[in-house]
Amino acid sequence: MIYSIDVQITAPVEDTELGDRVADAVTNIFPGAEVEERHGELLAEAHSLDHLSELLHRQEILDTARGEFFENRRGDTFSFDLKKQAAFQGVVNFAVGAPDELGDIHVRVRVEEPTVEEFVDFVAPPTEEGKPIMDDES
Repeated sequence: MIYSIDVQITAPVEDTELGDRVADAVTNIFPGAEVEERHGELLAEAHSLDHLSELLHRQEILDTARGEFFENRRGDTFSFDLKKQAAFQGVVNFAVGAPDELGDIHVRVRVEEPTVEEFVDFVAPPTEEGKPIMDDES
């Protein structure tokens, strides 16, 4: 599948944190992201969610991911928040409810090609009994 997306990632860098560690948390989930630190905030840009998709499959949290993606969809974009500490360990943990004391990693994905639904199906396919449903039309 060929797709075109823009991923914007932001995360606060508190005075008690090292910017490099926050950057590592981001690149552990989004390898290849271009990271820049500015005045207490880390900004990053990426154009792939392939590694995130691999982690979602490995951790068997595809349904959770789909719920987060669709719940926070606005037109051709969707967004979600991740826990920094888990991301530093290379683990996807969606942040729900009150933000973590050190803040969360905020991710905004704008999908140009294909549709948001098709892209979410690619990153986090629908499941049946916890296993991805394969498209029989291939």
